[in-house]
Amino acid sequence: MIARPLTITGGKLVLGSGEPVSGALRCEEGRIVALGDVTPQDGDEVFDAGGKLVAPGLVDLGVFAIDKPAFHFGGITRAALMPDQGPVLDHPARVRFAAQSGKPDMWVHPLAAATRGLEGSELAELALMRDAGAKAVATGRGWIGDSGVMLRLLRYCAMLGLVVVTHAEDAGITGGAVATAGDVATRLGLPSAPAEAEALAVARDIALAELSGAHVHFRQVTTARALDLVRAAKARGVRVTAGVTPAHFILSDLELVGFRTFCRMSPPLRQDADRKAVIAAIADGTIDVIASGHDPRGPEDKRLPFADAEPGMAGAETLLPLTLTLVRDGVIGMGRAFELLATNPAKLLGVEAGRLEVGAEADIAVVDPVRPWIVNSDKMAAAAGNTPFDRRPVEGRVTALFKGGNRVS
Repeated sequence: MIARPLTITGGKLVLGSGEPVSGALRCEEGRIVALGDVTPQDGDEVFDAGGKLVAPGLVDLGVFAIDKPAFHFGGITRAALMPDQGPVLDHPARVRFAAQSGKPDMWVHPLAAATRGLEGSELAELALMRDAGAKAVATGRGWIGDSGVMLRLLRYCAMLGLVVVTHAEDAGITGGAVATAGDVATRLGLPSAPAEAEALAVARDIALAELSGAHVHFRQVTTARALDLVRAAKARGVRVTAGVTPAHFILSDLELVGFRTFCRMSPPLRQDADRKAVIAAIADGTIDVIASGHDPRGPEDKRLPFADAEPGMAGAETLLPLTLTLVRDGVIGMGRAFELLATNPAKLLGVEAGRLEVGAEADIAVVDPVRPWIVNSDKMAAAAGNTPFDRRPVEGRVTALFKGGNRVS
């Protein structure tokens, strides 16, 4: 459905990495056609932003479920779906179905499984899945331990022009660990693994990226040592990028006290020094993407002993306000926040979104950055309310959302 021409007036436009500027924008046939000093034309639908931010719709890189109510609440207009589904996204027909599943008011961009069944041994039909709509390739929740398989994957994806999204934990070291080794895990008696398991995985994959010329995106980098490796690799021109979720720059492993299963993550929460290193990496550009890791889990997965509970959190609704804490703390500016949430993930996926510019798709969020609200797991729009941020006061709320110039209810 093609919307009427739309003009959004009275807002502060988030353009690039700079601070928002007062102005208006106009959309026709699903695309932005004018920005700045714009006057509505006859027949336009006019929306008054009332001084709020007018920003690109968020592009959430690496969700585990299609959860439109949660995405819309959080201002997310596109989401990259991880291949860890039932069944796994390792076949072109499954990828094609996933790519159609959210339209028209939500676009899902499937990530193709790197290997058949995500078992880490035999490469999947990557070229066929790309043609079916896969926007990148992912190793899923696990790391490919066989370096030969990983090198073949990277060389093939370099040829296909696909980014490889990888999980960065050496499974030979982590085993069945559910926490980061340290005082907290010891006191609680939890199976743990050293934080260096992440650095080892990152070091190997950086070396193979350098060898193959492929673009590797580490979905989450959560430790100081691994971030140093990514920083150094970028400095010498290796095609690597890194992401993180808000849990790893706001929470530490101290949250595990009391065996709070909503704080069971993969990778697990780290010590406070690593949390601070993540914030520094966001500030200096080492981290390129902040994503929700949205993974709604019901009580059958979470109301269990900590070591038996499934990892993951419902993160789509809190992604924006938790990222805005970095703006209020002076770590990053508002423009940089939306680069992390929209522009950079859209570039990695190769989609014409994530930015406000003439010719881009009219995926637009109107945001009140100071509107206060309290996270409540019992009232979330998500399929399940497994958030570690329950009862936390936050600021920042989407007040209107447009997909392709159409208002999302």
